[in-house]
Amino acid sequence: MWNFKTPGIPDDLFERTNNIPITKEEVRTIQISKARLRPGQIVYDIGCGSGSISIEAALQIEDSGEVFAIDYDTNAIELTKKNIKKFGVTNVTVIFGNAKQKISNLKEADVIFIGGTGGDTQDIVEQCQNKLKSGGRIVIGIILIETLYSVLQILDKLEFNSVDITQVTISKSRKTSTGTMMLARNPVTIVSATKS
Repeated sequence: MWNFKTPGIPDDLFERTNNIPITKEEVRTIQISKARLRPGQIVYDIGCGSGSISIEAALQIEDSGEVFAIDYDTNAIELTKKNIKKFGVTNVTVIFGNAKQKISNLKEADVIFIGGTGGDTQDIVEQCQNKLKSGGRIVIGIILIETLYSVLQILDKLEFNSVDITQVTISKSRKTSTGTMMLARNPVTIVSATKS
């Protein structure tokens, strides 16, 4: 399905629904880059939504690694399963439920992605700190300013290092009757850090 090693699977290759978010391909590419993935790693994708991060990560860590895709929305879980099947990845385990309850039973992670959390991002980051291996990476996609503020506070409190904040605003071309225009998407802030 995706015969390239580079991340950035086009959004239109994923199964989509209107009510389940997808991390857009350009933002996803940056998040994958910030994670510094390599074969054999254990990865969590918290708030997996459509499963796009899970699939990109699964391809990067190869069959020797494992991704745990977690979401509390049954529609997101079903959509992630459809995309896993579509892309033929076999190293993703899909988990339905609240991440704060589910991650305590998982293997220690090398990398944790945090996306849609329903407002519990700070609590989830704090809990993830206990499940992340020393030197492990955390990558958080943020839309709300309030979430950014709370994430930076908790990363400082937990003494994560190499904290990097990248804000991206993507514009995509769209054909009109008279030519091509650029259509802006919402800005996304990506926070990445390393556990001490």
